[in-house]
Order: sequence, then C-alpha cells, then structure tokens
Amino acid sequence: MAKFVLAGRTDCPFYAKAELLADALQRSLPNFKTRKISILPDEWKDWLEATCQRQGWKHDKSPLVWRELVDEGGSCMLLGGFSDFLEHSQDYYGITSDMPTDMMLSVAAENLEIKMNLIKEEQHRASLIKALHIWISGALSSACHLLIPNLLTAEVFPHTTAISLHLLDVEGDEEELQGLRMETEDLALPLLHQVTIHTDLEQAFQEADVILLLDEWCSGGNDTEEEKKKKVKEMSERYIEYGQLIDMRAKKEVKVIVTGSSFVSLRCSLLVKKAHVIDSNQFVAMATQLENEARAILSNKLKVRASDIKDVIVWGNISGSFYIDLQRAKVFNYNGAIKGPSFFCQSVLNIFHDRKWLETDFQDLVRCEHAAVASKNLRGPAISTANGILTVLKAWNGNCSPDDIFSLGVVCPGYCDLPDGIILSVPVTFTQGKWSVLFDVTVGNELKERLHLSASKVQQEEELGSEN
Repeated sequence: MAKFVLAGRTDCPFYAKAELLADALQRSLPNFKTRKISILPDEWKDWLEATCQRQGWKHDKSPLVWRELVDEGGSCMLLGGFSDFLEHSQDYYGITSDMPTDMMLSVAAENLEIKMNLIKEEQHRASLIKALHIWISGALSSACHLLIPNLLTAEVFPHTTAISLHLLDVEGDEEELQGLRMETEDLALPLLHQVTIHTDLEQAFQEADVILLLDEWCSGGNDTEEEKKKKVKEMSERYIEYGQLIDMRAKKEVKVIVTGSSFVSLRCSLLVKKAHVIDSNQFVAMATQLENEARAILSNKLKVRASDIKDVIVWGNISGSFYIDLQRAKVFNYNGAIKGPSFFCQSVLNIFHDRKWLETDFQDLVRCEHAAVASKNLRGPAISTANGILTVLKAWNGNCSPDDIFSLGVVCPGYCDLPDGIILSVPVTFTQGKWSVLFDVTVGNELKERLHLSASKVQQEEELGSEN
C-alpha cells in the first residue's frame, strides 16, 4: 500500500495543486492513501525546520511531500516538493495535473479561509469550556511525574469539569517536556482539557488558579559559604520574578503551594513580598513531609502504623530550624492497658512518658531522616512531596474534617510577635476551603524563642540572597 503525506503552507498554490493531484490518485488507485498537513503561513518556516531536522532531510519550500513506508515500521522517505510529487505520479501511475494558475490561486485562498475558520471555531469552542488552570514549575522532577495521575481527579478538585495543565521547567529540555505532555495526554483522564509546555517565563502563570512550585536548589552538606550564597542568590532572583509574574498574571484567588527540601520558607516568603495584589493567605509552604517523617518514627516506637498517628505539629523554618510538637498528637489502635474500638484514640504524651527522648533524640531523628531522604534524591523526595501536595489541596478544596490539624508555612501577622512577611510552619485547620491558624495550642516561652530563632534564620537567608 502506498501512503503519502503532503504538508504545506496553507496559502501556497503549489500545495493546493499537490492536494488535488493526491485526490485524483486516491480516486483512481484503491490502495493509494494520503494524509494532508496544512500549516499557517507564519508557522510554516519553524515547522519545516523542525520536521527536517528531526528526519534528517533538506528541504526549504512548500509543499513538503514524503512517503510513509507502512511495511517497514512506518519509517519516512522524502520525496521532495510539488514537481517531485508530479514526476513520481506520472512515472509510476500515469496520472498528471494540468491545473491552471488562476485555479491554483483560488484553491490556495480557499484553503487559507477554511483553515482560519476552523481556528476560530476551535477558539470559540475552547472559550465555552471554563477550565481550571494548574501551573507546575519544576515539571521534569520525579515528584511531578508521580503527582499528575492523582492530581487531575474529582477527589482533589470536586467542583471542576475541566483542567488545563501547564508544565513549566525553566531552561529544561523541551524534548523531555514534550514526552511528559504526550504521556499525560495518553492517560486519558476525564478532567484533562489540555496540556501545554514551557521552558521560559514568557507566559508563566497566565490565568493560574493553582500554582505548584517544585523547583529545587538542593544545598549539599559540603557546600562552601560562597557556594551556598550563590545558590541562595540564584533562587532568590528566580522567586522574586515568580512573585512579580504571579501578581500580574494569576487570578486573584490563586492557590500557591511551595514544596521541596531547600529554602522552602524563604521561597514562599519572597513570593508573598513581591505579590502585592494577591492576598498573602493564598500562599502556603508545605511541611507535610516533616509531619509524616515524625509519624513514621513515632509509629515504630509505639508499634502502630504511621497512619494511626494524627495531629503532629511542625513549628518553624520548614527546611531549617524546625520543632516537632506532640501536644495535640493522638494515636489510634495502640496496644496498651486501655483499648477501644477503631475510632478510639489516646494522647501520645499520655502513653509515652520519656519526655527527654521526645525533646532530644526524637527531634534529631526527624532531622536526620529528613536530611537522609533529601540527600538520596538529587531532585528532592518525590513520593512524599506528591502525597503532601494532594493532602493539602484536598483540604484546601474542602475535602477534610474541620478538626484535622495540618502544619503549613503561612504568614501569621501578630502571632507571637513574629516579623511581618516571614513564612513559618504553624498548625492550621481548614473550614469551607479556607485555612486559619490554630490558636488553641500552648505556646510557651521556649517555643516562642524557637519561632523567633527560625524567623531570624529566614531573614538571614533573605539577606544572603540580596547581597551584591
């Protein structure tokens, strides 16, 4: 079977002539198949260059004709332009084309008009779909790959009928992003409307409803002071620009989540300071990974599952000087002196009496666990990051109990006399899609000192990034 592909500039007369010749061949020969690719005039040059580069061809005009070798796995063989296609059809099939010039021009003009009408129809159809726009930066990270299949679901976005996913990886490999786009589309997720890819900030965060920032600037333990300073400065410049773009382009109710293992509180603080129009409550930094690491360590000690530990609180600088607080923590299914049904729980502090271990070894174990996971994953811990994002988004979209306690990095003006504009992890609850700081907790003098120390560390990092 002969299968030919005709690609050309929509307004090209020779492309029009090649189309009609292909139609004549298809009518006359039952096994002759054609596929036509019509490209707008202003897109033709880039498309031709990209296609020829990919196939290893040399061709510089419209149309471009090639043969798909169906019997050889679909490989392509360049035929050439219109004159080459005409010569091939005359020699092999005895069919020619004698279309006059005025008809060529008329068909070319008609092709362009039809193409523009189709584009207008598609734009109108797209305008009728009120899609939720989700932007993910650091889209080539492992966390993003794990996140996408579970993100675009009604469980996470219960009142959404369509989602436009925008994958951003500044200076990332475009071929990798294309592969991720194709893989995402192949999932055939019911809510997925479209996927776009971006390797620069030209359109970043346009009309964003949700922004997930997965960028990592992992600081190695052996970094010199100069190397750390360089990383902080590079990260600060990027996030200052992010904040300005979010302020200009995103919707005012946008939900922004900052994740990662490095400079999490600082990155979120920089966004808040540069986004003047958007409410600072729309920006949060994720401390879920620390919560879960603490729960895993406690569960081993108490001989229960990690999921049986609830309401662990993380205070402070998420990727720096944090403190794990168990004053509200509870445990289910504990095999102790007092037992009850599955919904029965007990205070962790009531059944675990080694306060010294909780204040020393336990805190160190969480820090070591956090550092170990980060060091073994060059682009950050992927599974816990993806899981944490889903947990926070479900809660933010109303899919949680108002009694559930989460640790989130947020701006909390006036809380314990902390400096304005600094993001620190504190306990929050979600009610009807809005978070609020949990004030029904004990904050003693020692904890206040820890929080002020954490705030001071974030300010020092910010100053380090702003130095010339």
